[in-house]
This record gives sequence, structure tokens and C-alpha cells, in this order.
Amino acid sequence: MSGHLLERVALVEERVRRAVLARRSTDPDPDDPFRGLYLSDDAVRRILDEPSSVPAPDQVDAERLAAAEASATAGSRLRALERGFGLLPLDVELLLIALVPDLDGRFEQLYGYLNDDVTRRRPSIGLALALCGVPAAAASARGRLAATAPLVVRGLLLVEEPERPFLGRSLRVPDRVTAHLLGDDTPDPRLADLVSGIRQTAAPESRLGAALSAGLHLAYLREPADGSARGPAAEALLSSGRAALALDLSRLVRDPTPSEAVVAAGREAGLTDAGLVAGPVEALADRADLIRALTALPVPVLLTGRASWDPHWSAAAPLLVDVERLGAESRRALWRAALAHRAPDVDLAATAPFLLTPDQVERAATTAYQQAVLAGGPLTEAHLLHGARAQNSSGLERLARRIEPAVGWDDLVLPDAVLGQLRELAARARHRDQVLGDWAMRPGGGRGRGVMALFAGDSGTGKTMSAEVIAGALGLDLYTVDLATVVDKYVGETEKNLERIFTEAAGVNAVLLFDEADAIFGKRSEVKDAHDRYANVESAYLLQRMETFDGLAVLATNLRANLDEAFTRRLDLVVDFPLPDAEQRTALWERCLGPALPRGTDLDLAFCGRSFDLAGGDIRSAAVTAAYLAAEAGRPVAMADLVAAVAREYRKLGRLCLESEFGPYLRLVR
Repeated sequence: MSGHLLERVALVEERVRRAVLARRSTDPDPDDPFRGLYLSDDAVRRILDEPSSVPAPDQVDAERLAAAEASATAGSRLRALERGFGLLPLDVELLLIALVPDLDGRFEQLYGYLNDDVTRRRPSIGLALALCGVPAAAASARGRLAATAPLVVRGLLLVEEPERPFLGRSLRVPDRVTAHLLGDDTPDPRLADLVSGIRQTAAPESRLGAALSAGLHLAYLREPADGSARGPAAEALLSSGRAALALDLSRLVRDPTPSEAVVAAGREAGLTDAGLVAGPVEALADRADLIRALTALPVPVLLTGRASWDPHWSAAAPLLVDVERLGAESRRALWRAALAHRAPDVDLAATAPFLLTPDQVERAATTAYQQAVLAGGPLTEAHLLHGARAQNSSGLERLARRIEPAVGWDDLVLPDAVLGQLRELAARARHRDQVLGDWAMRPGGGRGRGVMALFAGDSGTGKTMSAEVIAGALGLDLYTVDLATVVDKYVGETEKNLERIFTEAAGVNAVLLFDEADAIFGKRSEVKDAHDRYANVESAYLLQRMETFDGLAVLATNLRANLDEAFTRRLDLVVDFPLPDAEQRTALWERCLGPALPRGTDLDLAFCGRSFDLAGGDIRSAAVTAAYLAAEAGRPVAMADLVAAVAREYRKLGRLCLESEFGPYLRLVR
């Protein structure tokens, strides 16, 4: 306990002592064991004749108070509390009177005696005003304990028992305030799940920081889709000489008593000379009362979010600031800072496709370090990819099927021209932050930083597998959109489902695959009835939404002619997948049979590739069928198994098994 606080508490003790002595001098039976539990006739007569038995402070008190204030050091927490919360001298007196029972147990009994009620061990408003020498009817003094007064509205003093008359209500100092005055800076347990500190580094001077230094107390920082306003807000507070506390509004709205939590957060900021960084504001879109309470706090409040500011949210107009999107170099700098003490020399090239916010980068680096510790080796590129992927939310998995890539470039059997286009698509995804962000190669129109491609070709030509290869090359997951979760017979529902998918995908670093895309991205037609009009509305919505998409999406279709031409303009690449030729089919047979499958000596894969005109998907299916046949027979895969499997594929495709194709192996089919 500081010397200044001790001196002020000693003054309160002296006043209480005089009040007790004065009461005892007029008490007809001060030793009555049942005193305070009933009123005798003498006690009633005394109350009527002597309304107040608490002596007012005298000149000696004033001189001792002046001496205590003069000796207060610059580090006095009581003096800082008075200055930071805008308290008057009377406020401080009332606060100390309510505080002393928490510092010295004797005051519980003394206050019970002065209250004439052994069960009431805290000062009442009437007793506190009397100890301050203030008339109970003084409006200005009573106003210092009103609901809007600094002591009460800032949560420094609690006025309890509201059912009692005003003068009979008890006063209590919250434990957090008591602990602060005693030198304890442990955060309020009430805010454990809502408020956290923000790590602040050396902050350069900023215009927002200068505005805060000039007295600005309210601002709204609008975040970009791939950025965070917490960092700039914390830096601005630091440059203005304040710490930063982060208030999670998505948790606040679920709090049982959010209004009390707002008061506690404002008090915590005031006690620690900090500002609040509160977001996301859209979490309180339906609780404008909480936003108004936040904006009314007399501490710097920097609200963050991605929604546009609604003027109805607050009577006070905040300073509106648009946070700039992170560029490629800025994001690399975040990675280097997060890994500085863990793996400063690790190659960050693998992180280029991931558009993570600063908070996500920090968490990804921590996750990567934990994986390296688990593996018992240095932090590698694979650990970085694991950490970055771990930041993906699970919301998209409810709308699309997640596929962890298990194939690479060597598994693709495609013409060189097609492979070149696929590698270009991967390069676009890898460098989009630099080209579209830093170099601003897609300016105006609210366009996003997305990369979109169309894979067109017959079934089984490798479209889905190519999307998986690209995802694996970028270190991303692949999400295949399930049309059953998208298409809805009710008007407008399909667009809502697609919007949910695009919104979730915007927060996930992954490749989004729309298989059988012509079912959704179909051509607009001439309007002949209401069905045509609503079908066109669906296509028009998709055309608009693709412009603002920030992710990586692949549309796969077997019927390219069915897609609206307007979609083509919005595509970065159109890749046509041809049916494989004889040489490629032979290579596909080799790949699909794999190295682990035991093979018979009579296999003729060159004949299979030359004679059977099948797509890659059909060859893979035939290879699996042949493996089952061999497993059932308990021997290596023989040519008879391959021929029988091909015959099954032909029947599935509605084709005849002709001697011109099967040649000498036709007898095996028959």
C-alpha cells in the first residue's frame, strides 16, 4: 500500500473514530448486546432530538488532508485514479470511505455500529455523506452517487440495495479497484474470456496516433478481407502513449450481462491507461445499445470490423479509417517477425499463396513451431504449410467436401500444352498478392484478388485430378462443392447457398472446385416466363459475385458449350482437356496399376494403350476392377484380368467388344 493511500485511509479512520465516540456519548446503553436489533423508546427520542451524531470534518482534518495531498508522489495510484477518471475531491472521499472495510476488518464492526444495524457492515450513502461533512439533502453531493456520476458509471463504486431509500443504500468498491490501488495489476477475472492484451512493438508515428494524442477517443477501422485492424489500432495507441486491450465483441454478445462487461472493460482500460480495440463490430449489428455503450466510454475506443459503419449505431460520430490491404512484402515481413526467434532462416516461398491476416500469421507460426518440436527437428517448409492450413475455418466443410491433396505433377498424364496452362494457373495463384495487390493490375470496380479457371473436357480426362494437383503444389486443401447443398427449387435459395459458400471460401486458403459447373453457371436465355427470369437472376448474381471473389476457384464441366459466354471474360484461364492418345493411354495404364500391385508376366500394357480408346478415369476404374479380380483369384494381375475389366468398362459405356479392338484377347471376354 502506498504512503499516500495510507495517509488518506488514516484520515478516514480518524473521522470514523470521532463518529463512534460521538455516538457512544449519546447512546443510553452502548453495551446492550441486542443493540441494532431493536429500537427502544430512549433510542427513538435520541434520534428525534439529535438527527446526526456524526461530527463534520474540522480545520485539523482539512490541514491533514492538504498535507497528505502535498506529499503525494507522482506514482500515487490514488492520485492517478482521480486524474484519469475525472474525480472530484468529494468523489475520492466517498471512494475511500467505502474502501476501508476491504483494507481493515475493524471497519466492518464500526460501520455496523454507526449504521445501528449489526448486519450492515458497509457504509450507507447517508453515513458516507455525513463522514464527509456534507448535508444529506445537498443535491450536488447526492449527484456524485447518481447512476451517471463518474464513480458509478465507470464502475469504481457500486451502489447496492436499490430497494432501500437513497440514504440507506450501501456502498462497495469492486475488488478489481481495491487491488489496483494496492498495486496489483492482475486483470479483472470478469473479463477473462472477453479482453486480452495486444502485443505492441515499437510503433512509428501515424496520423491516427497523432489524432489520439490530440484527444480523439472514438474511431472505426474498417478491415480488408485479408487484413486485420488490430495491429494498426494497437500501434496507434502505442504511439499516443497508451497500452491496448482487445475486446472480443463476438464473445461479448453471448455474455449473460454484456452491459456490465462493457463497464468493466472501460474500467480496466482506465485503470491501466489503455485504449480498447473492440471488434468485430458486425457481431453487435443487432445490439446497437452495446455499441452506444462502448462509444460512450471516456477512454479511447477503436472499433474494428468489415461492415460499413451505420450512423445509427452511435450518437457520437467516429473517425472512419480504411485499413490498407496487406501486400506480398508486408505479409512476408509478418512471417519473418513471427519466426524471428524460432526459424529466422526458413524459406517463406511456400507461404506466398496464403492470404492470412496478421493474427493468423502469428498463430500459423506458432503451430508450425509446435509441429517442428513434435517432429524433433528444425522448422521446415512442410511445417509452415501445416501451420498455414490450420488457420482455415471449418465453416466451408459444412458446404463442400474437403480433399487433402495426395497427387503431384508426376501423376498427371496430359499434353505439354495443357500441363503448361496448369503450371501457369498455379503461378497466378502463387503471385496474385504481388501482381494484383502490390502492382495493382486489376484496379477499380471493387474487383477481388481471386483467380478463376475453367477446366473443360470429357468425363475422365483429368479435370478433378488436375485441381487436386494444383492445390497440392500450392500447399492448399481442395474443397469440392456439393451441388446438393447448392441447388434449391425455391426462388432465391440457390443464390443464398452460393453466397454462403463464397463467403466461407473467402476466409479459407484453399482451391474451390465447382464440379459439373454447367449446372450452376448455365447460359442466360430469353425470358418467356417467370422461370426464365429467375434462372437469369441466378446467373447474373454469379457473374457479379465472381468479380469480387478473393479466392482460387476452378470450374469443371463436360459441356463447355452450355456455359454463358459472360463467364468466360471473368476467367483467368480456360484449359481444354483432350482425350489421351495411344502413348498417353499406355502411360496411364502404367500409373494406374501402380508399383505395389503384383503383375503377371503376360501383361501387355502397350497393346492396352494402343487398342482400347478410354479416358483416364475409365482406365483407372478398369485397373481397380482388375486388381479385385486378381485378389479374388489369389494371384498377380494377368492380362485376362485387364481384358475382363476393360470389357466391363465398355458395357458401362454402352460400347461393343469388337475383335478390331480386343484382337487375340477377345476369346478371354467370351
